[in-house]
Amino acid sequence: MIPESCILCDSSNVKHFYEDTSEHYASDYYQCENCQLIFAPSKDRPDRNEEFARYETHENDPEDEGYRNFLSQLFDPLNDLLEPESKGLDFGSGPGPTLNLMFEEEGHKMRIYDSFYDDDNSVFEETYDFITATEVVEHLFNPGKELDRLWGCLRPGGYFGIMTKIAEDDVNFFADWHYRLDITHVTFYTKDTFYWLANHWNASVAFPADRVIILQKPE
Repeated sequence: MIPESCILCDSSNVKHFYEDTSEHYASDYYQCENCQLIFAPSKDRPDRNEEFARYETHENDPEDEGYRNFLSQLFDPLNDLLEPESKGLDFGSGPGPTLNLMFEEEGHKMRIYDSFYDDDNSVFEETYDFITATEVVEHLFNPGKELDRLWGCLRPGGYFGIMTKIAEDDVNFFADWHYRLDITHVTFYTKDTFYWLANHWNASVAFPADRVIILQKPE
């Protein structure tokens, strides 16, 4: 059954996009024809225990130079945009928070949030000069609600930095795409999706690297 509405923009203009007939966790995927988001329906999402078990296999170590280099894809271009001693939030910081430390080492003030590892909702009562979400947005079951909440925490002129692999609006690409095979990856953003978000928020958007998106809130 086709979902009644898109989980990002709430449009009812949703079509069936791809069916996986293998033994992969998700069998059906849908695409919104308004914002071009591709997503798995609720029946094909992992439960919280399955999510946590997958996240526990992540080896995110702040002392790992390889991991720091990976995060630098977002850190470098975003840090170049920030004023000294900016205040930031790392959303979805994971089992080994690292990006926040990298910004702190540059003199910025950081808070972190993770629904599994640091579930302190007081972070959403504050405002920030920048917010980061690295390898997070593809896990969101309700991206419209979550992303709007984060955007509301961003000060005018602030930056929202995202890392996620960008999907192509092509069934053959999607069928062979390794990124969707992680059972916790249920929400996939095309480049047009980020243009839709920018328009939705009246923001500017830049793509400084293949999997990096930086949106700026208007002053």
